[in-house]
Amino acid sequence: MRFQTTMLKPKDAVYALLLAAAPLPLFAADAGIDWIRIPGGSFDMGSPPGDRTDPQTGRTWKSELTDNERPVHRVAVKPFEMAKSPVTFKQYRACVAAGACTPSGCEDQRFMGDDQPVVCVDWFQARAFSVWAGGRLPSEAEWEYAARSAGKSRDYPWGDELPTCERASMSEHDLPNCGLDLTSPVCSKPKGNTDQGLCDMAGLVWQWTQDWYHDSYEGAPRDGSAWETPAGFARVARGGSYDNKYMLLRAANRGYGDPNFRCTSEGGAFRNFRAIFLYFRLVAEQRTERSLGFRPVRTPTSSR
Repeated sequence: MRFQTTMLKPKDAVYALLLAAAPLPLFAADAGIDWIRIPGGSFDMGSPPGDRTDPQTGRTWKSELTDNERPVHRVAVKPFEMAKSPVTFKQYRACVAAGACTPSGCEDQRFMGDDQPVVCVDWFQARAFSVWAGGRLPSEAEWEYAARSAGKSRDYPWGDELPTCERASMSEHDLPNCGLDLTSPVCSKPKGNTDQGLCDMAGLVWQWTQDWYHDSYEGAPRDGSAWETPAGFARVARGGSYDNKYMLLRAANRGYGDPNFRCTSEGGAFRNFRAIFLYFRLVAEQRTERSLGFRPVRTPTSSR
């Protein structure tokens, strides 16, 4: 299926680039984040070529649907610390109260509990919080490395077994979040944790990363850093959400979106196996995106 997209206007793209390059104020803050140390190492990033057979339906998923996950390439990742969970509304509100963040665009109170992941935040808001909390957004390589339990050869944080409602906040039998139809509190699915203890690396909310999106890994960095040049039109998001089926929860799956984007139309921003964002302006019939959040990383304490 082909999808219509509307790219950023030139003036918007320039504005986004200026914002990305603008210095951000640094704040010493206790954001209440539980930092998990991720050991360094090397891993094979991406997915090998070849069709996949859906074990539940027997349907064949054509190889070209995951072309943006190739070529598989070896990446060396330095040790880092990552937030145990996606940032919560409670944590994000503290940043707003400190004057370092602007409010989330979410208006649906069902999604705004203290322990629910903050949603309706664009890339710049995620970046501002991360700096305020003493960190930064993860590179795409760091995110996938962490989601594979420090670079193990596996499809999901726990292994190769398909996601279930015991392990992930996901869509099962076309029921968002297993019938709940809203986000759960973070870390509600401990059976889906990585070996290091990160929770919600598969499902619940998509998570912004630092990288500009490129449609393949040709020329991608091999040192675990973010892919910042050449600049593109979209930033990478990872992880899948409570409204996605298991294929989009794979550690290698890649989504992307306009960094200014927090809104969607027709019920979802991710609409095929590549998790393609639709780009368009906010109009009356669109609703605020409730499946897009983030989590920061930082240099390990012993290295600072």
